[in-house]
Amino acid sequence: MKNKGTIYILALAVFLIGTIEYIITGIIEMMATDLGVSTAEAGLLVTVFALAAAILAPILIAITINTDRRQLLLLTFGVFIASNGLMMFDLSYEVMLWIRIIQGASGGMTTVVAMAAATRLVENEKRGNAIGIILMGLSSSLVLGVPIGTFFSEMFGWRVLFMVIGILSIIPFVIIYRRVPGIKEEEKVTIGMQLSMLKNKAVLIALMVTLLYVGGYATLFTYITPFLQTTSSLSMTEISLILFLAGICSFMGSKLGGQLADTKGSKFTILLGLVLQGITLLLFALTGAHLILLILVLMIFMLATWSISPAQQLYLVTLAPRSPDMALSVNTSFIQFGFAMGSGLGGLVISKASVLNLNWAGFAAVGIAFLLAMFQFRGASKREEATSGQKLNAQ
Repeated sequence: MKNKGTIYILALAVFLIGTIEYIITGIIEMMATDLGVSTAEAGLLVTVFALAAAILAPILIAITINTDRRQLLLLTFGVFIASNGLMMFDLSYEVMLWIRIIQGASGGMTTVVAMAAATRLVENEKRGNAIGIILMGLSSSLVLGVPIGTFFSEMFGWRVLFMVIGILSIIPFVIIYRRVPGIKEEEKVTIGMQLSMLKNKAVLIALMVTLLYVGGYATLFTYITPFLQTTSSLSMTEISLILFLAGICSFMGSKLGGQLADTKGSKFTILLGLVLQGITLLLFALTGAHLILLILVLMIFMLATWSISPAQQLYLVTLAPRSPDMALSVNTSFIQFGFAMGSGLGGLVISKASVLNLNWAGFAAVGIAFLLAMFQFRGASKREEATSGQKLNAQ
């Protein structure tokens, strides 16, 4: 694969962005105390980031679709780096929300543009592999970013953490500046051409599956620290270790999901992941205070959830072969919508009931995602059989 080193640098940038987005799941109680707000209100710092990435990022990408990808990548990543520096100041909760919106919009744009650029830097037959590398950068933020960030925050404070990540982000920024060539659309693309993809019913159903399975995941994982603290008496250091193990499973899930999608097909991989995700959400209710069982269920939950992502990306690209960049952009947007929906739903559950009820809300979302996927895949199989029958009759 050509430009492999550059693809990994883009993945590093996405890794740092993902760390900034997800880190609040590990330090949510710490931030809530420092900012003088409730845990549910602190959860909004995750929600607004995801909403900005879901709403503002695709709109800005659509507007700038004919802009040189390299220039856009440097601009958006530069804004993201600067926003991390602002987190060092002793600002109010309300101002923090606005900074998180800026981070969500700039980070979301950078992630999508990096993924789109990666598909153009490699051979056509290696585009799936390039997407997988970028996604592993995202899942790696859970492997290393969140647990190390949580431990670092406990030692030095969460404000210093944001500053450190901002400084580290300068490294891939400089390499991108030097190694990523100018990338522009060969033909001018209009917003109408981009939106036409959304007229495809199969694409819309697939996007709803993305929204719901990610939402079911985020409902629980956004509040995983208070969930673990409620179910067992764990220190922050022990929770950091568990988050690290969970992150390893997410990384393995991304890799396994890509391999399964290539060998068994994206449909098989998506359905298997949804089934395992739903089962583990149910099992959370049965683990009780059994810590080893709880950790095991959490590991399988992470493995299953993250195995769906590369398969879902690949499936959407096949549904929109003429607009693969737009398919990736819109799906990434719905992933962020899912995080926003899940963190918001989780906050509502905590405020109205208990943190121990989060898995049930997540299960409901994943269950609907599974039914939609089954409906879509059966319909697609019938259409394929009908098409094959017509071809045989014509011969």
